[in-house]
This record gives sequence, C-alpha cells and structure tokens, in this order.
Amino acid sequence: MKFFVVSSLVASAAAFSPVAFRPAHLRGDSQLDALKPGQTPIVIGVAADSGCGKSTFMRRLTSIFGGDVVGPLGGGFGKEGGWETNTLVSDLTTVICLDDYHLNDREGRKVTKRTALDPLENNFDLMYEQVKALKEGKTISKPIYNHVNGTLDTPETVEPTPIIIFEGLHPMHDERVRDLLDFTLYLDISPDVKLNWKIQRDMEERGHSLESILASIEARKPDFDAYIDPQKKDADLIVEVLPTELDKEDKKTLRVRCIQKLGVENFAPCYLFDEGSKIEWTPAPGKLSSPAPGIKLASYPDDYFGSDVQVLEMDGNFDNIQELVYVESALSNTNTKFYGELTQAMLALADAPGSNNGTGLMQTLAAFAIRSLYEKKAAIAKKSEKATAAAA
Repeated sequence: MKFFVVSSLVASAAAFSPVAFRPAHLRGDSQLDALKPGQTPIVIGVAADSGCGKSTFMRRLTSIFGGDVVGPLGGGFGKEGGWETNTLVSDLTTVICLDDYHLNDREGRKVTKRTALDPLENNFDLMYEQVKALKEGKTISKPIYNHVNGTLDTPETVEPTPIIIFEGLHPMHDERVRDLLDFTLYLDISPDVKLNWKIQRDMEERGHSLESILASIEARKPDFDAYIDPQKKDADLIVEVLPTELDKEDKKTLRVRCIQKLGVENFAPCYLFDEGSKIEWTPAPGKLSSPAPGIKLASYPDDYFGSDVQVLEMDGNFDNIQELVYVESALSNTNTKFYGELTQAMLALADAPGSNNGTGLMQTLAAFAIRSLYEKKAAIAKKSEKATAAAA
C-alpha cells in the first residue's frame, strides 16, 4: 500500500474548513447565486434525537460540498443586536433546523405539558408549505426558535440554494413533507451510547447533574419511541451507533453500522471488496494501527424493516486518520471523485467528534452520497433543459 498521497491530503485539508460564522442577513456578498433560475434544489431530511451528533454531521456535509459558511448551526448570536439563528448557509447548502417549526415556546410547552417531540407541538402545515416553496426555488420567511432563551423570535428570510437540508426531530413524520424529500437519513444512537454522550455533553460541559440527565431521558422516552424512532424505517440511509462487540466491558468504543437501502434512485450503496458478499475484515496492524480492543470492519447484505439493505460496519477506533487511506482502497461506491478524497475529508475535520471511529467515516460516506445525488440530478436537469431548447 502506498501512502505518498497523504502529505498532499494534509496540505489541502484546510480547503474544507469553514470560515467564521456571519449572519446571512448581514452579508454583503452574493454567495447564494449558485442556484440558477429554474433550477430545482434537492431536499434532504436528517432525523435524530437531540444530542445525537446532528451538528457534527452537518459540519461534515457542508465541508464536503464546499463554500463559505455564513451562519451558525444549532443556535448562535450575531454580534449586532443579539440576532439569533439556527440556519447554516453556504454557497451550495442551506441547513434548516426543524426546531424552528415548534408551535409553542418553552413556557408554552409548560402549559400544554407536552414535549417538543410530540407532533402536536410542531407546525407541520407550515413546514410542508416552506419545504415545498424552497424546492420550487422560492424564498421563505422562516420562524426562529431561540434555543438560548426558549422563545419564538422574529422570522428570518431564507433563500433557496442547490442543496437544502432539513434536520431535526420530525423530517419524515409528516407524509406530505416526506414525499418532498429526495433523500433521507436517520442517526440511530443506541440507548447506552446516547446516555454516555448526554452525560459528557450535559454533565461535563454544561454542569447538569446525573439525576437531571436521567430524568430528562426518561421524560422524553415515550414520545421518542412513539414519534421519532419509527422514522428510521422510512430512511434511505441509517447510521446506527452501538457499543463495541470487541470488548463487552468497554463503554467508550463504538460499533457503527451504515445501513443503506437498495433500489433508491441515484444511490448505490458502499461496500467492502466484493458486492453482495459477506465480508469480515481485520486490517493489518501495520497498515491501520488501532488501540485496544482493536478494529474490525464488515460488509454484508441484510433485511431492515422489510427492506433489502447493504450494511457497512466498523467496530473500534484507529490511531491515525492518514492511515484510513488503506481502508479507502478496499471500499467501492464511495462516491468520491479521486482516490484519497475520503481520507482528505476526514482530515479536514480531524478535531470533530467521531473522527477516529466509524461515526465520522459513515457520516462522511453519507455526505459524498448526497453530493453525488445532487450532481446526478443536476446533470439530468441540464440534459432535459438542452432537449427542451433543441425542440423549441
């Protein structure tokens, strides 16, 4: 295996790094001109519970697509006048947080005694209207749910870009919205892993007590089981995060499965070595070094809620992202443009959570699949436009 390409990968990794956030309505440039007149955006839905890594996944998506990032994801104040948004915008991509479609603010939910996971606390009629409008190339005035103080703020103007991502609790819950989505993903975090992540985020980083974290999880569980979890059966791609099977006592190492539906238009699942075969692979330690309990990859066909799927799996961590190029050489249908691009994209966000295990790898593969989907649809639209012009 030759690793001479890695130095150039490291050198070019900075090209993927986002610039400082700036409020979209305070920009003086024309970054949104990427959507040409008459062009139909592709619309992606990403579903997951809170605290399940959606923000990290969005960073990977937007870094793959390129362009300057001009708005914060997950809530943030601009420097001028306390402006707050959840929307992330780049040249090609707009990421909209579905929390913005909450019907009531935090105080209002105390009155209704419903969680934000309950569909009755979300405005699906408006969500449908605005997803449809953006897909038709129209500008919308979208609500803002302020995560800092729990209020509903003044709506913001959102212009369509070639790729629009709706991420949050319910992108596939409403059938009308689901039918508008060109591709759907679900981030499925097992209860044990979710607890560990919430403890790290809320206890270690936000100062919450263990008791309050456990109480919050238990309070949300009935609504999560009823309204959020069922969406995974409708997803085209599921990233499933589980405890490792390499050491049953290990509570930190992860086993990650990328579950890819067969027969999805413009999408070919990624696999190891030989399509349709069941493969279990332990890379040579000299080519992909790994801390205990080691590392194992697998690829196999399976059934998922009655659908035929191709599964790609990684269990364990790796020490050096540059060595991932060895795994990249064994993968097919990665949707990369050149050998080494997968490793380059991982290096670009080396500081992001999951960059040394299967979460980062599977999320990056999903990002390349979405980019490929966009390019295929854009090519089809261009071909149709030329045919129409020739017939005129």
